[in-house]
Amino acid sequence: MAEALLKSFDPALEVYSAGTEPAPRVHPAAIQAMQEIGIDIGGAHPKSADRFLADAFDVVLTVCDHASETCPVFSGPVKRRVHIGFDDPARAAGSESEVLREFRRVRDQIKAKLYEFYKHEIRDKGQPG
Repeated sequence: MAEALLKSFDPALEVYSAGTEPAPRVHPAAIQAMQEIGIDIGGAHPKSADRFLADAFDVVLTVCDHASETCPVFSGPVKRRVHIGFDDPARAAGSESEVLREFRRVRDQIKAKLYEFYKHEIRDKGQPG
């Protein structure tokens, strides 16, 4: 969700999403929650952060509640590491509607916080993606 939201703010940004423990597929509730705000992530595929460890990045942004502690060390040049934590909605329990409600809640938090980050730390500073 974070990757798609950042790209929705500025399609010119180069954004790569990866996880420390990627699921085999994108959670259906994530797809539905994003479709509700006009963003299609149905074709996305979870990736491991390990595949990006030697790459260069302006920013490595971790977003899961535990990722700051478990994120691997990037050996490529990284200008800045930033952590903005969110609950992992994939861990939500309950009925289908309760799980979807959690994905919506986290989606809205990610959208608000990442837009502030984008606005102040990328757009206003003229940094490339």
